[in-house]
Amino acid sequence: MGEETGRKGLRPGGRSARVQAAVHAAVRDLLAERERGEISVPLVAARAGVTPSTIYRRWGDLQDLLADVALEQMRPDTDPAETGTLRGDLIAWVDQYREEMSSAPGTAMIRDVLASLEGSDPARQCCAISQAQLSVIFARAAARGEAVPDLDLATDLCIAPVVYRILFTDRPMDADYVRTLVDRLLMSLRP
Repeated sequence: MGEETGRKGLRPGGRSARVQAAVHAAVRDLLAERERGEISVPLVAARAGVTPSTIYRRWGDLQDLLADVALEQMRPDTDPAETGTLRGDLIAWVDQYREEMSSAPGTAMIRDVLASLEGSDPARQCCAISQAQLSVIFARAAARGEAVPDLDLATDLCIAPVVYRILFTDRPMDADYVRTLVDRLLMSLRP
């Protein structure tokens, strides 16, 4: 994903970028210091040095702001690890995804994205972030001459089950579970 702000209509530089950076930093700091239920728009605004109306105008409400901050935190800083094979790259990336998203902060980010009142746009953005990472893996595999699966199928078979277990079950997930998911996906490539 490029240098998106996560919100339509915001310019990538200038005052808008400074306000967004200050508000995002305030949210991250407050989440580190307090329980989620103690955080409010006026508290974030005071910490960021902006008015509450600035936050309401740009994000709508606290939940949309939390979703925007979560999306920003989900954007990776680097490309997925390269192991030399499609299977290896997928296992490494999906296992890292499982580890990060099943942590307390990761689970909170998923919940924040899903709880946003702005329709399903944050959820779609979350999916696009994951699919962009998978696309990097698939492009490398294709360049090595490996067959690659359909991107939506990879999302359905490798990412969706991880998110489902995180949100709706207490069933454990480990590296073996990830290998099973990846192997099921790769079976789709067999004639």
